Amino acid sequence: MTAGFSTLDYVIFVAYAIVILFMGLWVSRTKEGTEKTAQEYFLADKSLTWWAVGASLIAANISAEHFIGTSGSGYAIGLAISAYEWLAAVALIIVAKYFLPVFIEKGIYTMPQFLNERFNRGVSTAFAVFWLLVYVFVNLTSVSYLGALALEQIMGIPLVYGIIGVLLFSGIYSIYGGLEAVAWTDVVQVVVLIGGGLFTTYLALDAVGDGEGMFAGLANLYTGAREHFTLIVPEGHIMVPDGQGGTRDAFKDLPGVAVIVGAMWATNLGYWGFNQYIIQKGLAAKSINEAKRGLLFAGYLKILMPFIVVIPGIAAYVLINEYPAEQLAAILGSTVEEVGSIQKSDQAYPWLLKNFVPSGIRGLAFAALAAAIVSSLASMVNSTSTIFTMDIYRPYFKPDATGRQLVRAGRIVAVVALLIAMTVAPQLSSLDQVFQYIQEYTGYIYPGVLVVFGMGLFWTQITPNAALWTAIATIPAGILFKITAPDMPFLMRMGYVFIILCVIASVISFMEKGHKVSVALPEPARQRKIAGYSYFFLALGVITLIGTAVLAGEYSYIGIESAYFLGVFFIMLGIILYTNAKMTVADKKAIVSDPVLFNTGTPFNIGAAGIILIIGLLYYFFWY
Repeated sequence: MTAGFSTLDYVIFVAYAIVILFMGLWVSRTKEGTEKTAQEYFLADKSLTWWAVGASLIAANISAEHFIGTSGSGYAIGLAISAYEWLAAVALIIVAKYFLPVFIEKGIYTMPQFLNERFNRGVSTAFAVFWLLVYVFVNLTSVSYLGALALEQIMGIPLVYGIIGVLLFSGIYSIYGGLEAVAWTDVVQVVVLIGGGLFTTYLALDAVGDGEGMFAGLANLYTGAREHFTLIVPEGHIMVPDGQGGTRDAFKDLPGVAVIVGAMWATNLGYWGFNQYIIQKGLAAKSINEAKRGLLFAGYLKILMPFIVVIPGIAAYVLINEYPAEQLAAILGSTVEEVGSIQKSDQAYPWLLKNFVPSGIRGLAFAALAAAIVSSLASMVNSTSTIFTMDIYRPYFKPDATGRQLVRAGRIVAVVALLIAMTVAPQLSSLDQVFQYIQEYTGYIYPGVLVVFGMGLFWTQITPNAALWTAIATIPAGILFKITAPDMPFLMRMGYVFIILCVIASVISFMEKGHKVSVALPEPARQRKIAGYSYFFLALGVITLIGTAVLAGEYSYIGIESAYFLGVFFIMLGIILYTNAKMTVADKKAIVSDPVLFNTGTPFNIGAAGIILIIGLLYYFFWY
């Protein structure tokens, strides 16, 4: 099943590749006789404007797992998969207002570096290893596999050669140029990505609308796949392929209201707030205000993403299921064999490109897909080298390393990561929806990431031992739930793991006295204000837990028990605020941030309110 690329398609695609490669190498060039400093290589010399931050964030985030993986989930499940995009927009507001300012003020390069400064080297190393494993064995492998799958479906390139090709291409300018090359090429790539993606969506909708335009296509899409236009998936409502020739309940991937009140918040806050290859773009901003604006800009782009990556998957579902193969072949002027079919969900987007995007434009559309693949892989490669170099190589192997030695070590580890990904990626070919694989296996670390980083940022009581034991317990707790409750949706497992980790971190922190020092209480007016907020969150948490327990039996079919996560989250916020206001001892390395750091101006607040309003309306109209 190949697209039969025309000469024009190849010209457009190759021209794009040359432009991006040249731009990456050009913007990261250094003056003759000088070497890149560590800040230039790993943080783009802190030169990024708000629009560069926002564009680079989205280009790093939106990759093959979205164009192919999310479209595949759109084909199988429908609009509900958009929860990952739309809830991320809200998470970006929280990260911009509360997380990122602290990191920038502290001059942070990497997330493990923050853990070392807040706790100790042991906690830092534990999470450095976690992130390296996730980047190499989950992110790099899955994105390169999906990119190669597209090359195989559209251009007929064998899967293994495609994996090698996309990894090598993304590695060339990332390894040479560092974050500066990645970030500034991302600005160009996000334009191609969104433009080409929207055009593909238009063509898919026009096909569903029998050539009568996009709006006719949307109307036919809604009537032809009504069950795919629900944002809350009840148990037993949608069955999807399991990749083994059978089916499984989509509830296991998106368990009802868990996407709103459950551990999807752990995924989004962990990913956008503490994931090195994402937050690194914000850390490279010119200033705190530029970083905040950049994340808000990225939030609006996230709202747009389902129209680029989910709607095409639903369109492919309607075209395959509503039109006989012979009719499709007649419409396209091809044979049934040339049109082909969709054997697994992740083939939906390549199938659309192959059949419904005209010659010439197909090259541009595939360039958009390639932009997504290459930009994310380049960001992952750069962040892998950054974490290994700054958090493992320098502290453990070469404490007195020069900037030149650090950059060289970063380039070597990037090459090693690429080689590992080339070996592992082909093993994913048995999966039907690789996007769900990514979410489940990164979900093993996000509960621990949220607990340790969140408490490290805002709770003065958490100690290094509490953070270390929480980190140690994170993956085993997830595995234990997977073994003992294999049928439980992974988002619910994440919620219960989060609750257990909160208990571990709290108990150890309160029991451990030796690491505490005396501290001054906040001034009386501020103390009363913080205590008042704590009472509110404690009451809200208790009410949420009681309400969930009462409703759990009757509403288990929509996953209401996932709200236990939210109840405990509120209670922990209450405990953090109360102890920060009332306790006269704190951890030796506790962070006490100036409240001014979290101030945002009227434009930011209006923009944030706009995001929340839009997402609220979307859930109101497409709830069920």
